[in-house]
This record gives sequence, structure tokens and C-alpha cells, in this order.
Amino acid sequence: METAQRKSIVTELIQCIQKGHAHVSFEESVARLSKELRTRTPASLPYNIWQLVEHIRITQWDIVEFCTSAAHESPPWPKGYWPGEVPDEVSDYAWKKSLAQIEEDRTRFFNLLKNPKRDLLEPFEHGDGQNLLREALLIADHNAYHTGEIIVVRRLLGDWD
Repeated sequence: METAQRKSIVTELIQCIQKGHAHVSFEESVARLSKELRTRTPASLPYNIWQLVEHIRITQWDIVEFCTSAAHESPPWPKGYWPGEVPDEVSDYAWKKSLAQIEEDRTRFFNLLKNPKRDLLEPFEHGDGQNLLREALLIADHNAYHTGEIIVVRRLLGDWD
């Protein structure tokens, strides 16, 4: 792949993951969320915003680790991709820590994409054919889906315009 093509594709992937293009970004979906709504579960849903944020964090971390290490062992599916016991309240510290890890892992992944020595289409030596392009699309798709769910929860809680 030509350098200019690769750079253009990487730029588009990063923008899709980071900004959402056709939808609200993850950061926008959790911005100005009051502390008391983090763990409030609408009657019609089986999860709350904290669970969705943690699911995004755990899943994205797993994808990045998979991309960087053949020795990485993913959590058991599906239970390992969701938080364990859901607290009645999430502290500001825990909330900020989770959001920070989402950002840090995203940055780690972007650095993989930007590395010109990494072929976007070459399958990893481990796994069953995955490559960086596939994993970028997976992160974009997965995070967009659950970002939409965060907005639905906020709407059901009367906290979204």
C-alpha cells in the first residue's frame, strides 16, 4: 500500500473511532453526566451507563492487548467483558479512571495504526486471520453501538436533549 493511501486510511479510521463522524462521540455521550445517573438503570433495560462504560473499556483493552501480544488471553465470553457486581454509586475516582483507560487504550491503538512498519492488512501471527484494519473497524463499530446505548439510557432517564 502506498504511503499516502495508508496515511489517508489511518486518518479516516482514527477520526471514525475518535469523533464518530455520523454519530455522537463517546466523550460527548458521557459529558456532563451527573454522578447519580451513572448507576441508575431504567426499568426497561438490563444495564446502566456505568456497565456500558466498563464494557467499552474492557472490550477495547482486550482488542488492543490482542493486537500487541500473542500471549494475551482474552476474558471469558461474555461474562468477562462486563463489570462484575454493580455498585449503587460510582466514585468520581473510579469514573475518571475508567474514562482515562478508554482514552489511553485508544491512544495505544492509534499508535499501532500510525506505525508505518505495521501492515494494516497483514494477518497477525496469532489469532485466526485478524489484522489491524479489522480490529480498527471492530473498535469503531463496537464503541459506536454502545455509545448509542448510553444515549438511549440518558434519554430514558430524562438526561438527553
